[in-house]
Amino acid sequence: MEVVTHLVNDTVEFYKWGLTIADKRVENWPMMSSPVPTLAISCLYLFFLWAGPRYMQDRQPYTLRKTLIVYNFSMVVLNFYIAKELLLGSRAAGYSYLCQPVNYSNDVNEVRIASALWWYYISKGVEFLDTVFFILRKKFNQVSFLHVYHHCTMFILWWIGIKWVPGGQSFFGATINSSIHVLMYGYYGLAALGPQMQKYLWWKKYLTIIQMIQFHVTIGHAGHSLYTGCPFPAWMQWALIGYAVTFIILFANFYYHAYRRKPSSTHKGGKPVANGTSTVTNGHSKVEEVEDNGKRQKKGRAKRE
Repeated sequence: MEVVTHLVNDTVEFYKWGLTIADKRVENWPMMSSPVPTLAISCLYLFFLWAGPRYMQDRQPYTLRKTLIVYNFSMVVLNFYIAKELLLGSRAAGYSYLCQPVNYSNDVNEVRIASALWWYYISKGVEFLDTVFFILRKKFNQVSFLHVYHHCTMFILWWIGIKWVPGGQSFFGATINSSIHVLMYGYYGLAALGPQMQKYLWWKKYLTIIQMIQFHVTIGHAGHSLYTGCPFPAWMQWALIGYAVTFIILFANFYYHAYRRKPSSTHKGGKPVANGTSTVTNGHSKVEEVEDNGKRQKKGRAKRE
């Protein structure tokens, strides 16, 4: 018990020291004065992962078609706004794409970049709805370890990013990721329109490939900064490299099972079966399965919004 007490006290003291070097510009921004709201929302998310499937177990799945259309295209708009603000703000501030330390001044372009990064952090909290919609629609197989790992960690880690480094090199990864999310949620929004869109959605596989390229670029970018001694916090760069490596491993595993591994074609009685791996999710977020609404209604399942 004494060891635990010491650990807690040391953690509190380290956090208090960390506050002395945190960015003073953001300390009064919503959600930024304390980590408690971010941690509380993340805990509620984990609780829903446990309680949601139990609640839905004996209930009909919700369709949520209109809700998904609005949600996905709203996320397209939000991510486009973030990418646009980061791109224009970084250009106006004369940012380098190879090495850019954080400027903690109240320069209009620096505050613009910090604000866009704050919206990026908020978007990671909004993305918890991806999982909520999966569970309400009883698509439990889509809630994979990769899906949960991504959603739960990004929200917490970007709170740390905004608290201490809302600018500089932080803009690079957020710009790339929000741009990819424009494509990704655009795909989901089109898929939510119904089966008639399926012939236009041949490019879903390439979303996963683009995401894997993103993680390799992230590692190369952070590694270059460390090698050249860029005056951006080294602990952030090392953490980013380690985090990206985990995603490369998890995404490569997903890509193999979803697109490269040949499914079993028969089982007892000669009926075709799936190989147990969903081929319509990219693991990073949710995916619309385009078999959806019409077929379910024909089978007599209740449609509920």
